[in-house]
Amino acid sequence: MRIVLPGGSGQVGRMLARFFQDRGHHVTVLTRGPYTAPWQTVFWDGIELGPWVEALEGADVCIHLSGRSVNCRYTARNRRELYDSRIRPTLLLHRAFATLANPPRLWMNASSATIYRHAPQGTEFDRPMDEATGELGGHELISPRRPAPAKWNWTVQLVKDWEAAFFSGEMPNTRRIALRTSLVFGPEPGSVFAVLSRLVRTGLGGTQGNGRQYVSWIHDADFARALEFLIANEEIDGPVNLAAPNPLPNREFMAALREAWEMPNGLWAPAPLLAVGMFFLRTEPELVLKSRRVVPGRLLDAGFEFQFPDWPEAAADLVRQWRQRDDL
Repeated sequence: MRIVLPGGSGQVGRMLARFFQDRGHHVTVLTRGPYTAPWQTVFWDGIELGPWVEALEGADVCIHLSGRSVNCRYTARNRRELYDSRIRPTLLLHRAFATLANPPRLWMNASSATIYRHAPQGTEFDRPMDEATGELGGHELISPRRPAPAKWNWTVQLVKDWEAAFFSGEMPNTRRIALRTSLVFGPEPGSVFAVLSRLVRTGLGGTQGNGRQYVSWIHDADFARALEFLIANEEIDGPVNLAAPNPLPNREFMAALREAWEMPNGLWAPAPLLAVGMFFLRTEPELVLKSRRVVPGRLLDAGFEFQFPDWPEAAADLVRQWRQRDDL
């Protein structure tokens, strides 16, 4: 197959490029900064049509991954960049597809599991969120009398607008899937696994907030395998949750990560202290305090089997890979 990854130069994009290249597919990454790799890289700016459109002609699959990292403060300027870096390239790809005689048969577009509402453990709001019955967030309560922070509502609206842009217009020759992705854990420097592992290994990896907020996650091996599964199963389209089937509360999530690293203790970070720390780290508390109890209903119903359905085994495997890399 010919697979094109617009915006595929980040951690997840490189992992997918490597995964599909190793399986004998021809991979092209559209990137603002072409780099040396075993796969083809082509320049695009994500703003205007250009010679990069030729890479899409006759391709089998387009996997669009553009978007500035949400690991930042949600200032007015950053919110605009977060929005534009997702919506504009998505609309640009619509324009590009319209020029093609033979557009890709499948277009998968990045989305986010944060589109679902807050669902903390042990409260009246607690229940799993699949594609069929999950409740989208926006202006929900996080306790009986406390509304969700405005910034939480803004991120939900961002994802709603992102998906609306993706699914806009008629594309009779192209199947479309929105990848509602949870946290992707891989053993690479700079990844979310690396950040949390650093906290654990320095004694700071305790419960965050009250610990009842669910963490939705997926091992990067299962993420890549799930996309391969979606490519093969041509009856699947629309939104698909990319998350392991067993999300767990933050308290249990961090305990399992500490066990994998053989660190018995970790300093608890209550919400007020976490907010202060996040301010100095130039990021948002939402990333660890919002409860995401997302489950992959459509993948499971279609027969996909997770290699890592449970976090303790996934964490142990990621730590093993990290240590092997350090030993090289």
